[in-house]
Amino acid sequence: MIKSILLAVDGSTYTDSQVKHCVQLARAFEAKVHVLTVVDIRMVEWAVVLGTDGFVPVTPSAVYKNETLKILDEKADAVLAKCESILKEESILFTADKIQGPPVDVICEKNHLVDMLIIGHRGEFAKWRRKLSGATLDAVVRQWSKPICVTQKTYRPINRLLFAYDGSEKANKALQLAAVFASRLKLPLSVLTVNNRERARKRCLREAAAYLEPYGITLELIGGAGTPEKEIIRITNENKIDMTIIGAFGHSRIREAILGSTTEHVLRGISTPLLLSK
Repeated sequence: MIKSILLAVDGSTYTDSQVKHCVQLARAFEAKVHVLTVVDIRMVEWAVVLGTDGFVPVTPSAVYKNETLKILDEKADAVLAKCESILKEESILFTADKIQGPPVDVICEKNHLVDMLIIGHRGEFAKWRRKLSGATLDAVVRQWSKPICVTQKTYRPINRLLFAYDGSEKANKALQLAAVFASRLKLPLSVLTVNNRERARKRCLREAAAYLEPYGITLELIGGAGTPEKEIIRITNENKIDMTIIGAFGHSRIREAILGSTTEHVLRGISTPLLLSK
């Protein structure tokens, strides 16, 4: 059950969508929200390192460091204030926190305190990484051990759910999460299995349907052949899905290093919110 949500925001163009998705999920689960924004001290530390270790050593002045921290601190306060205003207006129970440090480390330290993380697909430097997911997201997804909701820049209410099921241990664990989300949001659930062997496809879909039957969820079973990540993205787009749910990193590290994982491909190619079960 999701009773506490960590909302990690940085004031980027993705933050508005994050907050709106958080409101919908917090209301559905009757969950408390913990808003977190990080004052990224690397901005100052990088300047110091680059200055002193460069070809022509230059030491940034104390004034520069203090002013930079002041600007970052003021920005963080403004981001929190806006989030607080929205959550209060929506009558969502929340706390808000501002912490200095490397974003990945600060976010992951909260892993044991909440049930789920909501994070933007990209951060404040998104315009320089148009076709990639954010560096912070990449690192957090690898280290976080609970469900992660990755939101896109544009918000639209979650009305249609898709769950990708391949019968693996990771996918089976994610099946419960998909069931809980569909139940709490009171939404139908489409279950997709991609396998080039028809018998295996049907077996996976029967297995998913049997597990989900006690939840009383309206189901749509979809079988397909081809490359899993391509089919997941195609079905998501064609069926106007609002949130896709997958089990994260179901392959071995060796296979991921050589070919990349389905998780990574979907994360980079999908244009709707992605819920990762860890």
